[in-house]
Amino acid sequence: MSPAGGVLTAVLALPRTGATAVLALPRDDEPPVTIPRDPAREAAKRELSKRMYHENDPSPVQRALNAFWDWVDKLFSAASTATPGGALGLVVIVVAVLAVVAALWWRLGTPHRTPTSSAALFDDRPRSAAEHRAAAEAHAAQGHWNQAVQERMRAVVRSLEERALLDPRPGRTADEAAAEAGRTLPSHTDRLRTAARDFDEVTYGGQSAGSDTYHRLTELDRDLERTKPVLTSSAQSTDHNSRQGAAS
Repeated sequence: MSPAGGVLTAVLALPRTGATAVLALPRDDEPPVTIPRDPAREAAKRELSKRMYHENDPSPVQRALNAFWDWVDKLFSAASTATPGGALGLVVIVVAVLAVVAALWWRLGTPHRTPTSSAALFDDRPRSAAEHRAAAEAHAAQGHWNQAVQERMRAVVRSLEERALLDPRPGRTADEAAAEAGRTLPSHTDRLRTAARDFDEVTYGGQSAGSDTYHRLTELDRDLERTKPVLTSSAQSTDHNSRQGAAS
């Protein structure tokens, strides 16, 4: 190049054994200007760190996704090499596992949390057994079986309280009501326990009731209405003594 152009040509010379970068000027009568190696490297880093060189770089989210898919690809590659039949064998195994999971899901249904405790059967709004039955029928007509089961169980317990077979007690749970009612209605003990369990499962266990559960509870409510209570031993003893006193 002719020196008349006045163009300064910079040449970075980084030989393996050298320790400086050389700026070669076009004029033959001036000595070259040398720059130490480390400042030259820092200058290059500053230049390359400018935004204009990184406008087309992927975003952090894209880099993270690329890293994730690279990891998945390496994982499947490693699994396929260790699986008999290679990639095809791995696909067969994955399909088989998915089929087993689907079969268990279909057979057992959605996993539900087992209720750890029972809360109060009634809320702070006292209602009669007839009102609870009406609410249960309204929910059942709309296919809201969970609410229908809850209201029907409340109707059962409230009816027993209205018949003086259970003492009205705030805070009573469904299990407690079933256990207490079973003493005066022993022929329905098992059905009362089942009804209390159904109530707890739909109320606190996250399970879903169906029409069969509601109809079973409705039949229990009707049968309890027609069943005469059995006197307890203390009541029988008191009644027997009163009869003897009247006879004497």
